[in-house]
Amino acid sequence: MLIEVRWHGRGGQGVVTSSELLARAALLEGFHVYHAPEFGPERRGAPVRAYTRISDEIIEQHFGIYEPDVVVVIDPTLQSETEMILTGLKEGGKLILNAVKPLESVVEKVKEKKVKLYVVDAYKIAMDVFGRPFYNTPMLGAFTKVTGLIKLESVLKAMEERFSGEILEKNKFAAKRAYDEVEEYVLP
Repeated sequence: MLIEVRWHGRGGQGVVTSSELLARAALLEGFHVYHAPEFGPERRGAPVRAYTRISDEIIEQHFGIYEPDVVVVIDPTLQSETEMILTGLKEGGKLILNAVKPLESVVEKVKEKKVKLYVVDAYKIAMDVFGRPFYNTPMLGAFTKVTGLIKLESVLKAMEERFSGEILEKNKFAAKRAYDEVEEYVLP
């Protein structure tokens, strides 16, 4: 088993943190993992990607993910970059969007590629919980529910290795809420 995940967001939104937390959670469950960010001289707000591989065998691939099983789009404005976010996504793969409703261009492309589409309003969750647009842990919670690959408890435990105090509790709450609220988008 090898699952490859590509994360899309913007600098400063926690894309790399999401990938790292997923890798930590998978390690807690005994999986082998690979986590890497992809960025260069980007500035805060520029598009950023991160990659996570999870396997029950040693991972010897140490490069970007070009044909992911799952794509997670943390920044809601990146929906308009339909080609970029869907490039290489495997047929039957999963696209998880931070959105109330996907753009029509995304829906059409998802239908063509025969991909499952999921949405969660991580913006609302973040604003309710943090008062700021911190989407990463809500999107990690949504990923956990959609894939069933790792347990939510493992994600929360991984957060304990990264955060503490009130920040930890807020991140846990945001992840749990997104876990409960993510839904498969029914294609027309």
